Amino acid sequence: MLELTVRKKLEELRRKIGKKGKLLVAFSGGVDSGLLLKVASDVLGKERVLAVTIDSELFPRRELELVKSFVTDTGIAHKIVPFPWQRNNDFVKNPHDRCYYCKREFVKLLKGIAAAEGIKTFAEGATVSDFGEYRPGLAAAEEEGVWHPLVEVGITKYEVRQIAKGIGLPFWDKPSSPCLATRVEYGERLTKEKLKMIESAEEFLKDLGFKQLRVRLHHGGIARIEIANEELEDFCDFEVLNAVSRKLKALGFTYVTLDLEGYRSGSMDIEV
Repeated sequence: MLELTVRKKLEELRRKIGKKGKLLVAFSGGVDSGLLLKVASDVLGKERVLAVTIDSELFPRRELELVKSFVTDTGIAHKIVPFPWQRNNDFVKNPHDRCYYCKREFVKLLKGIAAAEGIKTFAEGATVSDFGEYRPGLAAAEEEGVWHPLVEVGITKYEVRQIAKGIGLPFWDKPSSPCLATRVEYGERLTKEKLKMIESAEEFLKDLGFKQLRVRLHHGGIARIEIANEELEDFCDFEVLNAVSRKLKALGFTYVTLDLEGYRSGSMDIEV
């Protein structure tokens, strides 16, 4: 049972979405955008909602398969659109505000699709909590007119999971998984090869059974592994450590290190 304040926020969200004739939802497969997509589909009906996933080497293949599975099961209309991120040198140089340049191009794609489909409103699942973190991409989204309905009704990330569980979103407890560029140290130029190394390393760790993790790439080919505190003991098994070291070096990392502070969202942004 949802708390009264959370129920009120959900009802307000439904009311606001209900005023839209049609809605395009940027769907990454995460809990935030998944909640927005499900509520929009429930309120407006599947025929008036379009889910759009922007796909590239920045987006893990495992995440893309989860996206496809969800929209297939629900019957929501869905488009997968290629994202030519390598054409934007401001983003490829990987400065501190890289997400601003990425989101600006990302939204241009959404705008084009929305216009072609006759949809006036395009939305994403940003929450109130996101505005308390270092998120330069949000500035670009707001400049380009992206609607943030979860923010308008005051929903936090914690409340997103509460609501998602309450309305039966199957992946309500799924760990967050932002784009792979967030794993690369600022100033380290982004390439397909580096992104593939990171994705393969994280897939290997997930296949070993670890759930909440990041593999961060630092200058000189250093892999800095972050593992959730509750999983650190299992990770520190001697055989696991050896297997991880061998695998990541085979993928192209020069050194393989473990961050003793464990997993932290946005740890690359601490000194920004």
